[in-house]
Amino acid sequence: MRRVTLFVNGTSKNGKVVAVYGTLSDLLSVASNKLGIKASSLYNGKGGLIDDIALIRDDDVLYVSEGDPFIDPQTESKVASGQHGAHTDWLTLNIGGRLFTTTRSTLVSKEPESMLAHMFCEKDVWGNKQDKHGAYLIDRSPEYFEPILNYLRHGQLIINEGLNIRGNFMDQRRKVPRSLKLQISKEFKQLETRRLPHHCLPGVLEEARFFGIEQLAEQLEVAIKVTRNSSNLDQFEFTVIYTFLLSIQNCQPPEDHSPISRKEFVRFLLATSTKSELRCQGLNFSGTDLSRLDLRYINFKMANLSRCNLAHANLCCSNLERADLSGANLDGTNLQGVKMLCCNAEGASLKGCNFEDPSGLKANLEGANLKGVDMEGSQMTGINLRVATLKNAKLKNCNLRGATLAGTDLENCDLSGCDLQEANLRGSNVKGAIFEEMLTPLHMSQSVR
Repeated sequence: MRRVTLFVNGTSKNGKVVAVYGTLSDLLSVASNKLGIKASSLYNGKGGLIDDIALIRDDDVLYVSEGDPFIDPQTESKVASGQHGAHTDWLTLNIGGRLFTTTRSTLVSKEPESMLAHMFCEKDVWGNKQDKHGAYLIDRSPEYFEPILNYLRHGQLIINEGLNIRGNFMDQRRKVPRSLKLQISKEFKQLETRRLPHHCLPGVLEEARFFGIEQLAEQLEVAIKVTRNSSNLDQFEFTVIYTFLLSIQNCQPPEDHSPISRKEFVRFLLATSTKSELRCQGLNFSGTDLSRLDLRYINFKMANLSRCNLAHANLCCSNLERADLSGANLDGTNLQGVKMLCCNAEGASLKGCNFEDPSGLKANLEGANLKGVDMEGSQMTGINLRVATLKNAKLKNCNLRGATLAGTDLENCDLSGCDLQEANLRGSNVKGAIFEEMLTPLHMSQSVR
């Protein structure tokens, strides 16, 4: 696929990069939409008229005309410079007494809807005041404005000299295109960076909001959230958490949906305080080995844990509501007080799991899809399986004392050897269910409405 850069005839600013496909008419239609003109002809840099799309090469610079003859953009810029004098691309800002030199395109291109873009997209539209040296006066804090200008220059949040809390990490990440890849090169490990000045962040955030730079404001809100509990973290740990949270807020490239690896997640766990709330809603752990990890109190709501290895992990009081656990291995897992409402665990293995909490907190699997699960030998005293689906499931030798199985689909379920004393099976579907070798007789009152 070829790409070209399009400019309006006679200019070399505000160009648009587009893909070349179809016919010449298709390209002219795209040019009309991108540049806001009625495109009728294309010229190359030397003024040659292009009448066949086959003549266009990759990375060509083309000039779009509405029917007027070709105008050399270099000649036009010289004329404009002579007519308007100081109205050049370079300009100087006087921010609270401190001078910043930048280009008009820097202030306009990155955030075209921001206040700065509207102030400087055209000359004197806002009646900008200038000092005696021609610098534009803006009454704001220079300390907080500098990170904003750096962001407009290259799209990365830089707070102090030599420290880019996202850029250096992302430079390494591009080499290995996986979500939250934490394999940092030796060069990055050897970088000497200073701690992020936490006191500056709220001020920079306020400036970003004042100038209407929304994307930067979102990044700063994440950084502030991290720094509240990061006083004991080194720079590497800070970068890990900051980048992880950005990914949750969809700041990572949308095309990268690869699962989070065990190494990545363990690094994040080690860098997080045990008192901090760990939210992993909607994250992709498909096929990841998380066995024998301490995952207590973590929020995995709506996360993808399909085919995940969670054997002998501690998921006490974790939230797995609406999570996808299909085909997962949870053998020997501690599931005391777990919340698994409406989760999908079809075909999962939960042999020898412990759902029984001595403190009386009951596991809740109401409405869960447990078709074909193997829960043999699990401790499930008082568990809530109301209206859950356990069709073709294996529950041999399970302790289901006092369990709530009202409205549960137990069709063809193997309950042989189970202890169902005081269990509530009212309204449940027990067609084809196996009740052999029961530890205690099943009373009629337990299954009749």
